Amino acid sequence: QVQLVESGGGLVQPGGSLRLSCAASGSILSIIVMGWYRQAPGKQRELVAAVTSGGSPNYADSVKGRFTISRDNAKNTVYLQMNSLEVEDTAVYYCNARIKTSVIWAPRDFWGQGTMVTVSS
Repeated sequence: QVQLVESGGGLVQPGGSLRLSCAASGSILSIIVMGWYRQAPGKQRELVAAVTSGGSPNYADSVKGRFTISRDNAKNTVYLQMNSLEVEDTAVYYCNARIKTSVIWAPRDFWGQGTMVTVSS
């Protein structure tokens, strides 16, 4: 099976920075896309940023210019550098990866357990 393990969440003041990491392990043939979603209390889960195996990033409008996603293919790890954090960024952040685990099966989506990011003064 596949596991996604996240780290790096915490409490930070507005304007501060945090870096999230997510490492994938297990029966991995290839990783198509890795990304981050977030879910704030009372809201739906939304895409924050994603990056393909070729390195092409995609960002939500609300985080463009503040967040940077990067990926280390050799380590099956994705990072999210979050700068100029705002109170509205407070949410549980989930790592997502679309992974091919077999030459027979189609790629599947896997999720991490989530890490809390709280932006507060």
